[in-house]
Amino acid sequence: MSGASEVRQGGGRDRDPDGRARNARPRDGLGRPLPYGAAGVERQPEGLVRSPEETVAEAQALLDGGRPFHAHEVFEDAWKAGPEEERALWRGLAQLAVGLTHAARGNTTGGARLLRRGAGAVEEWASGTGRARPYGMVLVELGSWARELAGAVERDGTAISATAWAPRLRGRRG
Repeated sequence: MSGASEVRQGGGRDRDPDGRARNARPRDGLGRPLPYGAAGVERQPEGLVRSPEETVAEAQALLDGGRPFHAHEVFEDAWKAGPEEERALWRGLAQLAVGLTHAARGNTTGGARLLRRGAGAVEEWASGTGRARPYGMVLVELGSWARELAGAVERDGTAISATAWAPRLRGRRG
C-alpha cells in the first residue's frame, strides 16, 4: 500500500482505508521515519505479486539507487506471496537488504548481524535445493559480499554508503 492511500486518524494510530494499522509518516531513502508533512521518498506498494524476475530487477534498481530498505520490501512481497519452497530464499534476501539498511544508517552491530544471517540463509537455501543461481542470482557471491560488508562495518564502526556497497544480485558487470 503506498503512502498516498494511508490516512492519519485523529491522534490515534495511522490506518489504511481498510482499517489496518499502517504508519503513514513519510520516510527517507533508508526507510527512516520523517515528521508528518515532510517530503519523503515514495514508499514501495505492499503486497504486489511480481514474477521472480521482476522481483530481482526491481530490487536491483532500488539497491543501485541507494534504497535497500525499499528493496527489502520487494523481497518481502516475494517471500510472502511466493511458493513455500522459495520463502527461505526471499526471506534471506530481505535480511541482506535490511542488513545493508542498518549498516548505512550506522547501526553497525545490527547491520553485521543481519548481513551474516541473510548470507547464511541464502547459502543454506542454495545448498539444500542445489540451486546456486536461481533467477540468475549468484548466491555464493552474495554471501561473500555480505560477510565482507559485515566485517567492514564492524572494523570501521561507521555508517557506509548504501549505493557504494550495493550488491550485484546477478553478479559483477562485465
